[in-house]
Amino acid sequence: GVNPETLLQIDRVIHERGRLGIMSMLAASPELSFIELRETLQMTDGNLTTHIRTLQEAGYVSVAKSYRDKRRLTTVSMTVGGRRAFNNYLALLERIVKDAKPL
Repeated sequence: GVNPETLLQIDRVIHERGRLGIMSMLAASPELSFIELRETLQMTDGNLTTHIRTLQEAGYVSVAKSYRDKRRLTTVSMTVGGRRAFNNYLALLERIVKDAKPL
C-alpha cells in the first residue's frame, strides 16, 4: 500500500497544477517566454506571474527580462535546483503509483 510518509514528501511547490504545468514545459525546453507559457497553459497574466514568483522563491526557475524588436521580453528557465526538485518529484510519484498497484 501507499506509505503516508511518502505522500508527505511531495513537493507542494511543484505539485500545484499550474506550477506542475510550468515545470513540465520547462523540463522540455531550455527557456520559454512568458507568452508561450501563458498561451500553452491558458493562464491569465496575473495567475502565471504568481506561479512563476512562487517557483522563483523556491529557487526552481530564473526569470530574465530583455528586449526583442523593441518589445519587452520575459523568459523563464529551470535552474539546476529546479531540475533536481522536478526529477525528485517525478521519482516520488512513480514510487507512489508503484506502491498503490495491487500485487
